[in-house]
Amino acid sequence: MVTELSNTPRRPGVYIFKGQKGQVLYVGKAKDLRNRLRSYFRKSANLEPRKAAMVRMIKDFSYIVTANELEALILEASLIKQHKPNFNIILRDDKNYPYIKLTVTEEWPRAEVVRGIKRDGNIYFGPYIPAQAMWEALAFIRRNFQVRPCNYTLDKPMRPCIQHEMKKCPAPCAGKISKKEYMDVVEEVKLFLSGEKKGLLNSLERKMQIFSEQMRYEEAAVVRDSITSLSRAFESQKVIAPELGDIDVIGFYREGETVAINVLFLRKGVLIGAKDFYLEKVLEENEHEIMRSVIELFYAKDIIPPSLILVGVLPTDREAITGWLRDKRGAAIKMEVPRRGKKRDLLKMADENAGLHLAFKKKSAGDDTMQILKERLHLEQTPVSVGAFDVSTIQGSESVGAFVFWEHGTFKKGLFRHLKIKETQGVDDYAMMREIVLRTLKNLEDKVPDLIIIDGGKGQLEVAQKAMEEAGLVKDIVGVAKKPDRAFLRDGGIVDLEDKNKASLLLKRIRDEVHRFAISFHRKLRDKKLMDSPLTRIPGIGMKRRLELLRHFGSLEGIRSATSDEIANIKGFNRKVAERLIEELRQ
Repeated sequence: MVTELSNTPRRPGVYIFKGQKGQVLYVGKAKDLRNRLRSYFRKSANLEPRKAAMVRMIKDFSYIVTANELEALILEASLIKQHKPNFNIILRDDKNYPYIKLTVTEEWPRAEVVRGIKRDGNIYFGPYIPAQAMWEALAFIRRNFQVRPCNYTLDKPMRPCIQHEMKKCPAPCAGKISKKEYMDVVEEVKLFLSGEKKGLLNSLERKMQIFSEQMRYEEAAVVRDSITSLSRAFESQKVIAPELGDIDVIGFYREGETVAINVLFLRKGVLIGAKDFYLEKVLEENEHEIMRSVIELFYAKDIIPPSLILVGVLPTDREAITGWLRDKRGAAIKMEVPRRGKKRDLLKMADENAGLHLAFKKKSAGDDTMQILKERLHLEQTPVSVGAFDVSTIQGSESVGAFVFWEHGTFKKGLFRHLKIKETQGVDDYAMMREIVLRTLKNLEDKVPDLIIIDGGKGQLEVAQKAMEEAGLVKDIVGVAKKPDRAFLRDGGIVDLEDKNKASLLLKRIRDEVHRFAISFHRKLRDKKLMDSPLTRIPGIGMKRRLELLRHFGSLEGIRSATSDEIANIKGFNRKVAERLIEELRQ
């Protein structure tokens, strides 16, 4: 790899680290690819523990040269989104955020919900996070502004639909409204979505006055009711700072390897939404680099950045980031760290929300429970993740292993593993436990849990610990046995788990889940073997008769050694069927 590093060009670009099986471990960008890559592998490199762990796993790397830093930044964001590498910061949110789109490029514009932004000449309002506020705004438009809800082309006259009868559509399809009148309503919708309270209310009041002067009192009353509804709607909005216009505020809070992000969305000074992100086991120690990754991944979505972004920590590569955002917006972007006034207050609010989100996450993950576990089981560190192993074998056939993964209060089904016993011959619980622990831990890469539970006692624990050492891992490990429930520790101690303590209940819950998972796989294989047995090829022996035979004799060999009288005495059988069965099996 040293030779390959020396051949790496001194150009900007993106580099990709890969593991033993070719999986992408990390994607990064650099102004100088050769210098950046060498910084990981030189002997004098003083890397943080998590970064050092990643470097040990690297078996190969590749790179893509770009024309400049901006291209590298865009490519990096795209590759992280595509591969979701374990060592990169990942914003766990695959959806694009919703906007309300006003289709002003159409002859008869309408308002619709979209999750993708295009430079198509239409007007987009948002993002709305959570989406409830957007649906409420759309429902308000449907009730108070006469714009069509359909998406028909309207290139030829049509008969009005029921929406017109319900007074929810002015029926431009049937010529029931003039183009000027319709576009006036569209302008009102635009003012409403833009938060232009004063301009919209003044426009509606003028319209109501005109209707009154023309003695169109019924229409004037409708406009009056709309004014009342709008006034109430504007009063309910959380107006923060009208003079500041459109702003995104990115709050940041960190504890060790855990980071919480809170993004506030203000449009025309109105708070229209907020979004939280929770980042675990963050590789970077530099907060400026973390902020760069967050901004890069957040705005890589179909989202229109506002003219001003407030942050507490300026990102590295600030010029490249703002240039990229300027291209996305199609206008100037400013990013600043406010020191005083309302901007500073907004950032402080976002930072506090990020801190509260992190505290909530830790509490919901049972942080105190994990601390209790650490103390009761004499662990080296407070675990965040827990994995458990179990072996299932009944009557010496179809032996299997199972692994489950628990983290932050929930089981992560995507990390569950089923294993068929391949290397161990016969019924040897200890050898089978060694096999499944070794095979699983070698394939988990950086997802090895902080605490490993073995379903079993002292013997299984010792075997599993040796397997873990063979795999080159140093992790906390305990055995959890049943009847009575107790934990076996590495130092020889035994902890009673019958006390109904929440830490004890968690250990038993994880052990029972891996036992259930192993049993379910074992039954699946056994049933499959049953379906594939020679019994399925014998005429007259259906599912019910096969099950009765296996319940009575226990195995295929037991059936083969039975007499015709023994088989004929089973429920659902007779002598003729029994004799044919024996004849077929003994051929």
